[in-house]
Amino acid sequence: MEEKKDFQAYLSELGTVDRILACIEFSKALVSAYDMESLLKAVLERIRLLIPARNWSLLLLDQKTQELYFAVTVGLDLETVKHVRLKLGEGIAGVVAQTGKPMFIADAQHDPRFSPKVDEVTGFETRSIIALPLHVRGAVVGVFEVVNVENEEFFREKYLPLLHILADYVAIAVDNVRNLQQLQARTFIDEVTGFYNTRYLAAKLDLFIRDCLQRQEDLSVVFLDLDNFKAIVDSQGHLRGSKVLSEVARVIHSVLGPKDSLVRYGGDEFIVLLPRRTQEEALALVRKLRQTLNSTPFLADEGVNIRLTASYGIATMPQDAQDKETLLLIADRAMFRCKGKGKDCIMLGQGLVPVTEA
Repeated sequence: MEEKKDFQAYLSELGTVDRILACIEFSKALVSAYDMESLLKAVLERIRLLIPARNWSLLLLDQKTQELYFAVTVGLDLETVKHVRLKLGEGIAGVVAQTGKPMFIADAQHDPRFSPKVDEVTGFETRSIIALPLHVRGAVVGVFEVVNVENEEFFREKYLPLLHILADYVAIAVDNVRNLQQLQARTFIDEVTGFYNTRYLAAKLDLFIRDCLQRQEDLSVVFLDLDNFKAIVDSQGHLRGSKVLSEVARVIHSVLGPKDSLVRYGGDEFIVLLPRRTQEEALALVRKLRQTLNSTPFLADEGVNIRLTASYGIATMPQDAQDKETLLLIADRAMFRCKGKGKDCIMLGQGLVPVTEA
């Protein structure tokens, strides 16, 4: 703790060149972060040293909901405020995010724009607020708030210029990470169905397996292949065939849980990843899927009303396999065994035990 105080005292004596060098070091730490968790950790560690404030927060703007949420907090337990959301224009941070202009509020409790949400859930008493917007290409991506500064005039003179620079670095880093996440997401999406592709399978299945083995929980995989799909393409054409695949993917997804994943494996083959599901649970889900798929008319909006069936193979870790390759192979073989048994059925596991369907 004493070492930290000494470093902060040293920073307060820094000249212009030294402050610039400190900012450069800060920017290097942020640039090296390729995911949001690493980025926020770097922000927390570095600003804690560079800015001598007991209470400050970094709020980021959720791009979907257009609400601010707490990403980093000092002086408050992040767990207690992680569910707090501020709309644009709500509270001091919301006003700053909406207007894109910094605000200095000496008496927050008597300011009509102040929102007591955080104080109510934490018991904290907000007296003063210094809030800075995080700008990227003319848009606000978040807000820095420094709360209850003891000597506001000294802080604004000594540290506010530095905080402005740091805010710009953080804004750029947040934007870079989000762009990278969007790029990665696009590489994982199948263009025909809008669901996951084999690159997602290669990247994520190992993680699912590791997680389930560590938790000593099951992981089930389903291979399914549409029956006689070539006849549909031959009669309806490739464009309509692709539309059928997209509709099939939506039907499959409609019966899946929030932790399940749908992957288009290629052609008219799909893989369903079912982490933390036993083989019995996977079988119950696939039975529901089979009934739903068989009863759904496809291309109904074009007046065609095609009916489809599929063949299903299920494999479960650890009872059927101990590694990714064997797990996928067993599920694939079970599915192909269904084809040989007349299609439109389900087969289980390493023993290739058929499941009779009514």
